[in-house]
Amino acid sequence: MEIHNLMEDLVVETVDELFDAGAKGSSGEWCVCRQCRMDVACFVLNRVKPEYVLSSRGVAYSETDYGEKLQRGADVACLVKEGWAQINAAPRPNHARLSGDECQDVPSGPVFNVRPIMGRLFNGATFEPIVDARVSLLDESGLVKMMDSNWTNPYPLAKNTSGTFTFWPFPIPSREVGERRLFAFTISARPDGFEELSHYVELEAVSEAAAVCQFSLQAVHRLQDLYVFAK
Repeated sequence: MEIHNLMEDLVVETVDELFDAGAKGSSGEWCVCRQCRMDVACFVLNRVKPEYVLSSRGVAYSETDYGEKLQRGADVACLVKEGWAQINAAPRPNHARLSGDECQDVPSGPVFNVRPIMGRLFNGATFEPIVDARVSLLDESGLVKMMDSNWTNPYPLAKNTSGTFTFWPFPIPSREVGERRLFAFTISARPDGFEELSHYVELEAVSEAAAVCQFSLQAVHRLQDLYVFAK
């Protein structure tokens, strides 16, 4: 059994329905690309109350109040339109490059799906999060290619993310399913006024039949908190 949020299904279904129908704003056609769909879905899910169920019985129970279901659907549709308008008015700086299917360029056949990496960087003297700096993920060849264009490398540390950085490495081709390999990476950062950080990490991966294109927090490798010190 798995815990499931019914609102995710409703939101994604509503987003796809409205996007597939298309819409026109005052400035012309609105974008209906995959990235905008995902952005709108996140916009809505951050504004609605989740409804968790653990079984098929829970799903069935959620269908019993037809009037409430209709109202819930109408509320979600309004939020989708609101989010769509905001995102269409202020697209991502790299929107044109993000508009395609992020999974279309992954290698075919067996691959190593290296786990996403997450960590936090702090001032070693004050224990405050580092901001206005960039953290890089490197291997022996240089900067590691990311799976999704939303994960940049180097990763910019912003004030509202409290020193947190994430990396999602691109799948690496394998000769066969079940092959084991140890991957070595270096986390590097050089914030202004601080000594350079160089943190070594190794991750073991077992090759799978296909690339995993869905990001999951459950698969993330979480680093110990990292610290930099003033020069």
